Amino acid sequence: MTLPTVCVGDLESDKYDAIVLVSPVAAMGGFHAKLKSALEPVLALDGAAKGKGCTLVPVDLPAKRLVYSNTGPVDRDYDDLRRFSDAGFAGVKRALAAGAKSPLLVAQGSMPYCGDAKEASLCALLGGMAATYVPLEMREGNKEKAKKVDLLGWAGDQATLDYAAKVEQGRIVARDIGGSDPERMAPPRVEEYVREAFKNSGIDIKVEKGQDHLEKEYPCMAAVNRAASTVPRHDGRLIWLTYKPEGEVKKTIYLVGKGITYDTGGADIKAGGVMAGMSRDKCGAAAVAGFMKSVQLFKPKGVSVVAGLSMVRNSVGANCYVADEIITSRAGVRIRVGNTDAEGRMAMVDVLARCKEMAKGQPDPHMFTVATLTGHAVLACGGYSIAMDNGPARHAGVGLSLLKAGDSVADMFEMSTIRREDWDFNVDKSGEFVSILQCNNAPSSRTPRGHQMPGAFLQQVSGLDNHQLKSEFPIKYTHLDIAGAAGELPHPTTAAPLPALVKFLIG
Repeated sequence: MTLPTVCVGDLESDKYDAIVLVSPVAAMGGFHAKLKSALEPVLALDGAAKGKGCTLVPVDLPAKRLVYSNTGPVDRDYDDLRRFSDAGFAGVKRALAAGAKSPLLVAQGSMPYCGDAKEASLCALLGGMAATYVPLEMREGNKEKAKKVDLLGWAGDQATLDYAAKVEQGRIVARDIGGSDPERMAPPRVEEYVREAFKNSGIDIKVEKGQDHLEKEYPCMAAVNRAASTVPRHDGRLIWLTYKPEGEVKKTIYLVGKGITYDTGGADIKAGGVMAGMSRDKCGAAAVAGFMKSVQLFKPKGVSVVAGLSMVRNSVGANCYVADEIITSRAGVRIRVGNTDAEGRMAMVDVLARCKEMAKGQPDPHMFTVATLTGHAVLACGGYSIAMDNGPARHAGVGLSLLKAGDSVADMFEMSTIRREDWDFNVDKSGEFVSILQCNNAPSSRTPRGHQMPGAFLQQVSGLDNHQLKSEFPIKYTHLDIAGAAGELPHPTTAAPLPALVKFLIG
């Protein structure tokens, strides 16, 4: 799917059949005269229209319909730019429900303490664009519902529209991969989708596959893939996407995305109904793929980007890996499996080790892992992405800069710190057989510091623990747990943290 036709539009144009006005009431003084005259009597009579929500009224303009999507309060300590993105989404949804096919989006106002008018308008536009998304299966299987709008207009500047469009096209890729069912986006079909999405794009695509190959090169990922490898349509794929700019490279970014296309829990099978929704366990890799789509469109100068999508299904069966197995990672670290439902860190850790190898000699390398990794992240921080820096990244202020970038595009982060207890937790206490325990046998949601501990594990088993501040070659590394932010069924996935990564890494 590409975006619907989007263009800068005018309130007086007859191309639109609805105007969606996103604004707090406080900004009413700046409204177009006809919008103001349409709304004033309604606001005078209906107190509910002054609060957050959508109000549909006739307007003396060619569009005929006016949807006023009130942001609600924007001046309290805890208000943020989601006021505008949520209102943009709700306003376009309301216009579509009224029968509109060509809405024009207008955004006015700002956040007095956390967002200027330009940032507010961008967030409103991103919210409105998100409301036009149609899931992949619907586009492929129901032509009558393959699109929601014929045209989306923007009564703002062209630069904001161009930026939002490049972010949204990335988010479409992320939603398609992350939100599709376990068969439509089984690993081989993710490969097919990615090849089509990046065809003739300038993004280099390399795919590694085959159980024998994975066992040799990526033994931890291969363990997760073992049961699925016996079913060709479920067999794993490691998909590499690489962007190289013209001219001098000043910074190199490596992203590893967790792409568990379905998580049964493996031998530690998920029970009690919690297996439903586990097709969403690939949203980390989906967000990374979407980010690469935006990279392709922005074409940033001086930045090289390498992305590894670890696409594998955690199946259960006679050939599945089990607790107590001892596996030696790509970095030569011996680990004992403690819980096969901790497959995400297994799927990513060898790919992270490969990125570490590639980083040698590259300018200013910075690594990210992006994963719907732990239920503990949801308990700890709710619906927010969480950033965890290693020493070099923390020293450079990466996590805080990412948090600030996310705030400016309504893609919020919380910060967590990986501490000594998390490193100690993973160490095999006997010291007889292995160095590291892959996991305890309790869910992360019942494990103290259940989302920080995997951040330490990924460093210990990939060899990144040899690249701390004290080393000759320190490497910045930031682990992003997006379990709370990615979106749950039955709703479409959110594509978090793509907008924040674009803002932080591209600008």
